[in-house]
Amino acid sequence: MKPLLGLHHVTAMTSSAEKIYEFFTYILGLRLVKKTVNQDDIQTYHLFFADDRGSAGTDMTFFDFQGQPKAIRGANEISKTAFRVPNDEAIRYFEKRFKHYNVNAEPVKTLFGTLILLFKDFDDQEYVLISDEHDKGVKAGIPWQNGPVPNEYAIYGLGPIFFRVNNTTLMDHILTERLTFTKTQTEGAFTRYETGLGGNGGSVIVEYTPLLPQARQGFGGVHHVAFGVEGESDIQNWIKRLNQMQIMHSGFVDRFYFKSLYTRMYPGILFEFATEGPGFIDDEEPYETLGELLALPPKYRGMRKEITGMVRHIDTKRSDKIFKKEYTF
Repeated sequence: MKPLLGLHHVTAMTSSAEKIYEFFTYILGLRLVKKTVNQDDIQTYHLFFADDRGSAGTDMTFFDFQGQPKAIRGANEISKTAFRVPNDEAIRYFEKRFKHYNVNAEPVKTLFGTLILLFKDFDDQEYVLISDEHDKGVKAGIPWQNGPVPNEYAIYGLGPIFFRVNNTTLMDHILTERLTFTKTQTEGAFTRYETGLGGNGGSVIVEYTPLLPQARQGFGGVHHVAFGVEGESDIQNWIKRLNQMQIMHSGFVDRFYFKSLYTRMYPGILFEFATEGPGFIDDEEPYETLGELLALPPKYRGMRKEITGMVRHIDTKRSDKIFKKEYTF
């Protein structure tokens, strides 16, 4: 099998589409590149936050399922989503930025010799900022050029993704034997695995937590993680491979913005394989106004009136706004 290219996207759950839009736009400085609905539950928003052009490997997405309980954090879950920033100076910048905006953040620390900054949102969703100061591997994206964070400090990619597990033997087998990862480092309870070109954008960090209870999904938790493949033929090859290993999967899924395949290889963790394209700049939205209208894949465009009536309006227009780059706090 071709090595997985690295992280493609992470999808999580939020208690409020409006509040997560505000948090990601005005505090984290990521660009909303698509405001659409969950293709399996069209009453639910699906928001995509990414780099300036919605590049694969840079976006975190959110569902706002109505009536869902809050996540119970524990073992056997996708525990933290990391975002890449260019260097150590950017970590220090966000440390001050988070303090200014009253974001729940821990003191800066190091992991595998790299500066990281752990923080949470209003749902206690867990995130990490990680420095690319010494990173070599999967290329990062492009900072949101018109966002509030100075370009030289801005978030411009995903990775690594963190798993919290109580069975490291099984997870090691899945990553190295079933997938295409290589174990590269261990530090305390944390072990790092890399695929493709590696680096922050091509890594999984597994945390061993033998005493924690089983996690349960809900808002404030991650729904699934997607790893990148080049094209549809790679999806078909993964289907063949999963069939050979007698691992259950979703079969080929066309999400319009990319092609997908889903599988559960480890209890509590949903893996996705997703193609690099076509992407979010399409026939509905040009680059200049990404994320401003309610975008629908072609199969749902005949239902626009009905779907618009199902989901509440959220004002995400930014093309008429000028964000001042925030240097001091």
